[in-house]
Amino acid sequence: MKNFDFLVLGSGIAGLSFALKVAPEARVAIVTKKSRAESNTNYAQGGIAAVISKEDSFEIHVRDSLEAGAGLCREEVVRTIVEEGPARIAELIELGMKFSEREIDGHKELDLGREGGHTKRRILHAKDVTGREIERALLTAIAEHPNIEVFENHIAIDLITTQKLPSLGGGPNRCLGAYVLDKNRQCVETFAARAVLLATGGCGKVYLYTTNPDIATGDGVAMAYRAGAPVANMEFIQFHPTCLYHPKAKSFLISEAVRGEGGVLKDLAGVPFMDKYHPLKSLAPRDIVARAIDSEMKKSGADYVLLDITHKPAAFTRERFPNIYATCLEYGIDITQQPIPVVPAAHYQCGGVVTTVDGQTEIPGLYAVGEVACTGLHGANRLASNSLLEALVCAHRAALRVREKPDPPNGWPLPSWHSGQAHNVDELVVIHHNWDEIRRVMWDYVGIVRTNKRLQRASTRIANLQEEIQEYYWDFIVTSDLLELRNIATVAELIIASALQRPESRGLNYNLDYPRADPLWAQRDTILKKQT
Repeated sequence: MKNFDFLVLGSGIAGLSFALKVAPEARVAIVTKKSRAESNTNYAQGGIAAVISKEDSFEIHVRDSLEAGAGLCREEVVRTIVEEGPARIAELIELGMKFSEREIDGHKELDLGREGGHTKRRILHAKDVTGREIERALLTAIAEHPNIEVFENHIAIDLITTQKLPSLGGGPNRCLGAYVLDKNRQCVETFAARAVLLATGGCGKVYLYTTNPDIATGDGVAMAYRAGAPVANMEFIQFHPTCLYHPKAKSFLISEAVRGEGGVLKDLAGVPFMDKYHPLKSLAPRDIVARAIDSEMKKSGADYVLLDITHKPAAFTRERFPNIYATCLEYGIDITQQPIPVVPAAHYQCGGVVTTVDGQTEIPGLYAVGEVACTGLHGANRLASNSLLEALVCAHRAALRVREKPDPPNGWPLPSWHSGQAHNVDELVVIHHNWDEIRRVMWDYVGIVRTNKRLQRASTRIANLQEEIQEYYWDFIVTSDLLELRNIATVAELIIASALQRPESRGLNYNLDYPRADPLWAQRDTILKKQT
């Protein structure tokens, strides 16, 4: 058994920030599924939204966030995160994060971008590789800290709670650690900790097309739900409007900042169409842009639309978007000369494990920060680049919380993991088939535009698959493929159940059977909790 003060599951901005803040006084384990740099943070192109400019204000940022959230944000949470953002940005810069700058009147200042839904320029970025630079700065600091140990190629199986272990004497439910699969050695280890932080990111891989890396299988939400924590608003899955459409390109995002710098969405005939859908045109909030593109594709039968930034100077485009320019060029598209073919793809999970703004869940000893958590910041639709801001602020607040009111030491005798003995050469084929089927069902029936009939069809199919997966899980030795399949099936079930419970269209949940928002459902979360 491995004993630590804190166990952090995930190595994105939320997990790394938290680990650095609690490590001076505690031993911290960071468990990450692949390499330590593999996270949604690493792939974030746009940046971090924060009030830096004199032309901006907290009130304007709060208003933009509430507007995007379509009546479901918690205003006090939005205000807290927006107002505490600049101080957390300053800490990141002290760690060595280098944001893009520009020279004005002989002196340098931060270069602030603009994205959809923002009425002011407030996006701090490092060209179009912001996430990669944040990971670099944080991982450098992590590597230098003697109290932090990183376990790469490890995947958490389940949380260990008193409720699941009657032998511990019962009493109130409490998180005590986690069972973790060492993928290299193919053995299960028991991690005990005073507190566990879920920083596992989102669930984009539950859909056939996504901008997320392969690790985004909703593990934290699934584990927390199985442990008895409430999960909220999982029907609100944000589809990024612009993922590169190319047969050889896998999940490559075309940042919203391209539209922020003047990129225009056009149909295949070269005609702009966003003016038909929103006054902000191509800079409308993401849910509106994604539905507009979906509608245009359905009307024309086209497989994609075009994002055109060719009217901007070529030198500017290459300088501002070096990664996008280079990647598109690899696929034969010169974005300074040709419009970019784009389609919507699953991008961000606005719901998640119910937490306070300090990361506390309903289960003592269990915290959640970042995309895995539902604090009330994003509401029914996330405002672009608010996610990295939330991760920074809430990780800081969670660290303060556990330092000021520490959880008791873990003195429980945790049992070892018992693996199944059976092994079947056909198992891998079945797992891959079910994985593909879940993602196809979710894309076809629980996508950008939904109906009750499609949702019911998806619910029936996922329920059948769940039975098969549970059988494999208990009968076979666990593998990372099986664990991820089990988790995406659970998350799929939660998304569908949440969508069926909300009889309205609001933000990212657009149902043709209820095409309008119902005022009675404003400020009303969809909460699911496992019956035990």
